[in-house]
Amino acid sequence: MKEWLKGLKEHRLLGDGAFGTYYSGLEGGSARIPEWDNLRRPDKVEQVHRAYMEAGARFLRTNTFAANTRRLECGLREAGQAAAAGYRIARSAAAAYMREHTEETAEHGPILTAADIGPIPMDIHQTAEHVIEEYRYICDSFLSEGAGLFMFETFADLKYIKPVIHWLKDKSDAAVFVSFCVNGYGYSKYGIRASRLLEDAAQMEEIDGIGFNCGIGPGHLWQVMRRLRLPEDKIITAFPNSGYPALRSGRTDFKDTRQYFGQRMKDIAELGVNLLGGCCGTNPSYIEAVEKTVDFRQTAVRHIPEASPVILKKAAVTNPLLQKMQSGQKVNAVELDPPYDANTDRIMEYANSLKTAPVDIITFADSPMGRGRVDSILMGAKVLHETGLPVMPHIACRDKNAIALRAGLLGAYVNGIRNFLVVTGDPVAGGDRGDITGVFDFNSITLMQFLKEMNQEHFREEPICYGGALNQGRKNLDAEIRRMGKKIEAGASYFLTQPIFSIEETERIRQIKKEVNTRILCGIMPLVSYRNACFIRNEVTGIQVPEQVVRSFDPGMSKEQGEEAGVRIARRMMDELKDVADGYYFMLPFNRAYLAARCLRDDGE
Repeated sequence: MKEWLKGLKEHRLLGDGAFGTYYSGLEGGSARIPEWDNLRRPDKVEQVHRAYMEAGARFLRTNTFAANTRRLECGLREAGQAAAAGYRIARSAAAAYMREHTEETAEHGPILTAADIGPIPMDIHQTAEHVIEEYRYICDSFLSEGAGLFMFETFADLKYIKPVIHWLKDKSDAAVFVSFCVNGYGYSKYGIRASRLLEDAAQMEEIDGIGFNCGIGPGHLWQVMRRLRLPEDKIITAFPNSGYPALRSGRTDFKDTRQYFGQRMKDIAELGVNLLGGCCGTNPSYIEAVEKTVDFRQTAVRHIPEASPVILKKAAVTNPLLQKMQSGQKVNAVELDPPYDANTDRIMEYANSLKTAPVDIITFADSPMGRGRVDSILMGAKVLHETGLPVMPHIACRDKNAIALRAGLLGAYVNGIRNFLVVTGDPVAGGDRGDITGVFDFNSITLMQFLKEMNQEHFREEPICYGGALNQGRKNLDAEIRRMGKKIEAGASYFLTQPIFSIEETERIRQIKKEVNTRILCGIMPLVSYRNACFIRNEVTGIQVPEQVVRSFDPGMSKEQGEEAGVRIARRMMDELKDVADGYYFMLPFNRAYLAARCLRDDGE
């Protein structure tokens, strides 16, 4: 098979089409996850493979795209069994077809069977090591069945599969194809452009084939691929969707575009693509249309894209917040909570009052404690445009998927916002679970990695500056320090701590600064009453309010007396931290913006 694969670099081969969207429409087929039918209805799975071969396909992908613990909601052993069974079915179907069509096999060569592996969905509870280990287990399940060709498809980057591919090549001589999913503009969901995905994969000797699948139809895929310089030493693959789906009667449906699909696949083939097939929405009739339209006897000659015009870029703009930190000056950030309703009069009043205070930036929480407020980015944009003060919206991963987060970040950028605090986000309140769900396509670290990519791809002239949250009160401080290191590696320029109320916590900040080379804005919260102190101590996770701080307040204090006590404690903490803090991050109860100015007056630094 390896010799035949070498020949494929110069020739064309017809692959199969979609499995899931086609299978769900068959009588007796699974409407949800067909991978389970590898074990329950192997005859129905084999029926799909045979239909594609009869349509002309000479390259089969196993029915195993979702054969992992997250998609199947099962244990590792069951996922491995579904994967192994899927390979057995495809291999058996190909062998039977070749026996029945010996003349055809002699003319066109053997039918290749690829062990198909899709992305394992990540959540905040999984580590990279855990996911990589699962990929290896799935690969082992295929290898135990004699798999000699693997196809990793619909990936947005190489991050988790790169070490798996190295491991796979060390363990076997299997061929490896990698197929990326991009949008119509040529970017993956992580903001990585198609040319860079191609370049990164081409640099890996262990990868034999590279290409694109899913996400877009053949017209958009042709537009993306025609701008790329396709590597000569790799097999190039293209498996677009039939087009774009519509939702009809609660079901995702695709228009019948088979003739158009065949014509556009001919255009894609002429770019020098070796392996052509289909993804979502395609079926055997689409593959038959490609077989009739594309001349598979022709040599695949790489298309050379036209040179892009040279664009003169303006000089990079230095971020004032980062510039001040780098110069050794202390930075003062004030957090204002966006309102629960559409009335912004009070928050705009508070924001305007800070124009005369020694405040460098205003931050806005992103629906803290899982309670909906005015969107942090939109609130930030309003304050920026109406007051001229720099803003730093918080971006939580809880409520938005990758598409919405990317759209929000782009929208913030075009509105002049250049600073963000990236957080995973508080969980949805217990009583709302079931009715309201957390998304968590990212956690704070992976979203930072996404932002780092966006800076390289979209914001290179004026990059976004972003920081992370620091929980200095965490029981395992070493674990928090390790997490800080990962955030710094992902591009975090600074950290904002939880409110600090004790000497013990100031010592923890000193320890962190000794071990981590970064900038830290220390959290300062001037409590305003006995009730406020009790609430923060007992009901807000992550903030440690010592009993002696609570005793500094009396239930009978007036508003003025309570605020005076809170400012006094805050200033004492600032004095303890002045030799280690790179600035202060004021969290103000009830948006009392004037308290920040009182904490900073005279020698409050």
